[in-house]
Formats: sequence, C-alpha cells, structure tokens
Amino acid sequence: MRAEQGTHLAGPVLIVGAGLLGASIGLGLRARGLDVVLSDSSPSTEAVARDIGAGRLYSDVKVAGEGLSPELVVVATPPDVTARVIAEALLTHPDAVVVDICSVKEAILRELAGMPDVAGHLSRYVGTHPMAGREKSGPVAARAELFIGAPWVLCAHAGSAPDAVLRAESLAVDLGAVPARMTAEEHDGAVALISHLPQVVSSLVASRLQDSPVQALALAGNGLRDVTRIAASDPRLWVQILSANAGRLVDILYGVREDLNRLITTLEDPMAGGARLDMAQLMTEGNAGQARVPGKHGTPPDSFARLTVLVDDVPGQIAKLLTEIGHTDINVEDFRLEHSPGRQVGLAELSVLPGRRQELTESLTQRGWKVVQ
Repeated sequence: MRAEQGTHLAGPVLIVGAGLLGASIGLGLRARGLDVVLSDSSPSTEAVARDIGAGRLYSDVKVAGEGLSPELVVVATPPDVTARVIAEALLTHPDAVVVDICSVKEAILRELAGMPDVAGHLSRYVGTHPMAGREKSGPVAARAELFIGAPWVLCAHAGSAPDAVLRAESLAVDLGAVPARMTAEEHDGAVALISHLPQVVSSLVASRLQDSPVQALALAGNGLRDVTRIAASDPRLWVQILSANAGRLVDILYGVREDLNRLITTLEDPMAGGARLDMAQLMTEGNAGQARVPGKHGTPPDSFARLTVLVDDVPGQIAKLLTEIGHTDINVEDFRLEHSPGRQVGLAELSVLPGRRQELTESLTQRGWKVVQ
C-alpha cells in the first residue's frame, strides 16, 4: 500500500497496542493510505482492530515470512509496561523511530534511562501524548477522526535526535492533530491539573451516587451528567496513570482539600458572620478559573451568545432544526442537547456569534420553533 500524496510519513508504521488509541491511530493512518501493522498481547483485541480496518497483523506478517522494517513504531500500551515495550522496539527495529502515547512522561523516561542495554538507542525515542480520547475503551470504540484538531504533545528528551522529533511530529500532523512541544516535567504537571484532577473529582462525585434514591437520580440534568461523564473511564488504566503521576497530582489535591475543608467549615454554620461572603468568594474563584478555559478555536468561553430551543423527542427533529438553521446562513459554533426530566422534549442549546443571536431567534420563531432563552 502506497501512502497518499501529501503525507509526511511514508510507512510502514508498527503500532504496539491495538486498544482505543492504537486502533484509532491505525484507522487514521490507513485512511491516509499508509501501511499499518498491528500487534497486541490480546488475540481478540488484535482481531477486532484488524476487522475494523486499523491495519494488518504483525503475526500474519511473520507467518508470511515478510520482513518488516517500520519507519515508525508507536507504543500504545498501558503505562505499567510502556517502558519495557519501548525498549524492546528500540532493540528489535534499529532503523525505526519509537514513540509512545502514554499520558505520563517523566516516569517512562526515568525507567528507560535506567536500562543500560537501551542507553545507546534513546536518540530514536520521543515521548508523545495525544490529548484526545473517549470514556469508552477497546478497538471497537476507535475512530479515525479522534485526533483531528486535538493537541498532540511532543516531549523530546535531551538526547532525542532532530530526525526522530520530526518523525514524531509527522505522525501528529498526518492524523490531523496540532503538535505542541513541552518537556516531560511540564507535560506531567499540566495533565495532572487538566486531566488527572478532573478524572479523580468526577469519580469521587459519581461514587456518591451508588446508593442514592432512584427518585433523586430521576431529576438529574446535564449538570450531573457533565460532571460524572468521565467517571465511566477504565479503572485499570487510571490506577496506572495516577500511580505514575502521583506526586504531581497530590500537590494539587492538597489545595483542593484546603478548599473543601474551608467550605465544610463554612457550611457547618452558614448563618455565622462572614459565612455567606466566604461561600460567594469560593464560587467567584470558580468563576474566575472557568473563565480561563479556552473555548472554540482557543477563544474565550464567553465569546458566543446562547439560545435554547425546545425540540420534540421524535425522530427527525434535530435534523430538521439544524437544516432550518442552515437556511439562515448562521453558523452554529457549539451545540448541546439536554432532555427535560418527565417531558418528551429536548432542550437544544445553540451558541452563535453575539451579533447573530437575535436574527436566529426571530428566524426560528417564524418557522414555528419555540425559543425559550
């Protein structure tokens, strides 16, 4: 198979680990015409990844007696075996650049540095981390488009060869991701805050729901769903991630604990002098932090105006709404759908440029839609 004109990689690419991310990389590269070979410790995972079109199997290549000299080896294994698999790839494929996509970088680099037999090969290794994923796992959840527009962090170490870094960057670009360069230390500090902390907090909140009354959960709206969505993530993977980045995360959790203790103390006597002011201060601090989270295309999150449209919960209504918005020639910058508890109706929240909000409201109202805000 020849690579599609315009790709930065030429192939073949060997992917070790055919789960969600490995299979998604395979699908994305195959869509670009690159030859992809897959290897996984689980025969069933390999078979599913092959069947969805993520690549051909390394075991089949060996049975056929083909020689394999990959341009790039992508290690997409769980964190606790990543360093060992990287070392094996560096020794087995002496002409290949080896990258991993693990969500922690310092621990892996430290483990590799402690392996004398791979010390002379580390110039061909670059740690990377695509900032994309799903709460679902396994190759059946893989998507070729998973990385499009997502940051892909490159954590070259001091001994990484320039050609190796360029090849790692080529992988990200060919998959439609946006390369970003950081040190391993900077990366691990960043993901502790923006990825590992939210996962822990989401899991802690969701754990409170285990024995909650059914009638209470029946009232749940998008607020609870948003907070607990990532609590559905794979516990086995997260045990490894949290263990590998524990030091960075603990420092942040100390701050969270201080805020929780402060709030608990305030709520124990909410009528005390200054208690309401302290509650307001805590909420205001949250407002200030949330306002710093970039919105679409890196814009401030409040760059767009919002309106909510009632949508009957019957087939075809969402498609009809979006089609009629298309006729107005107004771009929808973001879209969210929330179901109203106890009613067969959805609440479609649309984000548009502020100057087009009134125009869209009037157009939809004229077409028979009920705009509620």
